[in-house]
Amino acid sequence: MDGADGAEVDRIVDSKDLQQQSKAFDKLTDRVEDRQLNSTRVQEAMASIAGSKEGDLNAMRLREKELAAVKINAADVDIIVNELELDKKVAERTLREHKGDAVAAIRYLLRRDQ
Repeated sequence: MDGADGAEVDRIVDSKDLQQQSKAFDKLTDRVEDRQLNSTRVQEAMASIAGSKEGDLNAMRLREKELAAVKINAADVDIIVNELELDKKVAERTLREHKGDAVAAIRYLLRRDQ
């Protein structure tokens, strides 16, 4: 082998080393990219959950306003509290949920307890 052949062998060996190093580097950067993608997905999911939670809170607030606007009869509340032995807040809420209809509220409460 002359000197030129030796240099060519060195270049081939160097080329293989470079290829291996390149593959190792690609694997490393792929992992970093995957982590960044996963991080982005997590952030998007968290934002979606936060948005959903905010929507749920707004819906609950709106429902509470609607229920507060329902007129109920104090005598109906007293009857439900005394006859069904319930807390006054439960009686009021149930009446509001049934649009002030005492009969419907009582039927609901009786079915619920069975």
